[in-house]
Amino acid sequence: MIADFTASNLSKIKTKFRTSGAVSQPRRKAGSPLNDLGVTTAKVVKCAKQEDYVNRLYEAYEKTDDVKLKEFLFKEIRNYHIKRGVW
Repeated sequence: MIADFTASNLSKIKTKFRTSGAVSQPRRKAGSPLNDLGVTTAKVVKCAKQEDYVNRLYEAYEKTDDVKLKEFLFKEIRNYHIKRGVW
């Protein structure tokens, strides 16, 4: 069976390659998403003292029942004491 494509629409279909456009080359954004880290529009920024921060960690450790949060708090408190040379 020989196909006659002169009277058919099959010969007129334009093929589209899969490698064209954004499929093969996704758009890339310039710069890092961390560029805006720490940028604020506030006029006054108060940084907590390390002692106040550790006291807040202790308070949170006493109040929480979440295991993952307790692990994080313990690690932060331990890191503070290691820096201070207490542990």
